[in-house]
Amino acid sequence: MTAMGRVHGAPPGNIAQAAMRYCQSCVLPDTRPNLILDEAGICNACRSHGTKRTIDWAMRERAFHALAERVKGQAAGYDCLIPVSGGKDSTWQVVKCLEYGLTPLAVTWKTPARTTIGQRNLDNLVGLGVDHLDYQINPKVESRFMLKALERLGSTAIPMHLALFNIPLTVAVRFKIPLVVWGENSAFEYGSADEAHTGFKLDRAWHQTYGVTHGTTAADWVGTGLTAKELSGYFGPDLDALEACGVHAVFLGYYFPWDPETSLQVAQAHGFRSDSTGPRTGYYDYADIDDDFISIHHWLKWYKFGFTRLFDNLTLEIRNGRMTRAQAIDVIRKTGNQEPLKDIEKFCSFAGITRERFDDCCERFRNPAIWKRRGDGVWHMPDFIIPDWRWT
Repeated sequence: MTAMGRVHGAPPGNIAQAAMRYCQSCVLPDTRPNLILDEAGICNACRSHGTKRTIDWAMRERAFHALAERVKGQAAGYDCLIPVSGGKDSTWQVVKCLEYGLTPLAVTWKTPARTTIGQRNLDNLVGLGVDHLDYQINPKVESRFMLKALERLGSTAIPMHLALFNIPLTVAVRFKIPLVVWGENSAFEYGSADEAHTGFKLDRAWHQTYGVTHGTTAADWVGTGLTAKELSGYFGPDLDALEACGVHAVFLGYYFPWDPETSLQVAQAHGFRSDSTGPRTGYYDYADIDDDFISIHHWLKWYKFGFTRLFDNLTLEIRNGRMTRAQAIDVIRKTGNQEPLKDIEKFCSFAGITRERFDDCCERFRNPAIWKRRGDGVWHMPDFIIPDWRWT
């Protein structure tokens, strides 16, 4: 069955398992897509992260220097394109590329729910010294697409990820820009793939497996009340033919050690600001602050996989040695599930639906392998990492 055929089914993952199991090193459950626990109870993502200690980062830095020199000699105009949001990672990308003498074009997919602090940080990024293209898709089309993605596949973020990946590549091909510089390799840093598998570049194989689009492309959504012309912004170049067009798309995190704290320090030194009101979702007050709707995407993980953005963030803290597993579990206990009530209200207004309809969509994707209903009607996870969790 294709991803488009999964309308009411449970999300991908280990849906037939008898019990939800957690990595004994971090706090992620094995319901997370592509996450596998070994005989010692350690997930493949933690094992992969441990390989960072053996990487020859000096050699990698020299490789990036050579790459930068090569594309500077190839390009008549912009020699690199940087997909940016204005967040701390995209600020770090811009700083690095400028340090190596590149002449970037920064390209942004403009979220329909950009925040005030997101706009401020994006303006600051442009002010570092780059040309910038702010690409906005018709909000009426985006609203319909997001709602259809929520109803069919339980994900409001499919349009976002199609736009994030395809718009920069389309611009790179049309402007004949030889290098696209992405940030961290999320499949390696957050996910469950080792670097030997994901490599240093974003290609078709990476996008299909880790692109967070449920394996769909824009073409799969044509005829669902959306036309190919309306979805033009979500189509991109043929990834197999991308290099034949002279465009190479690489992860900066392959060449330089990526850690949210170190990239934050670089960004702050160049004018980036965190959210003074505290984390919007998850653990960090500097992440996911540029888009009011990104929290909806993270909230749906609670229904599908039994974890939230907080688990992802705390796992990075554990892997980078700043927190113990026991401390992370205590943070989860004290923080709760972080249901984004205000953002859900904003999304419902944007999509033209009631809160009841939104909740009904979420319920359709509640994973029956991990969620059970008690006699009092309350949903709970019997195997949750915190046995005395207060279910409401």
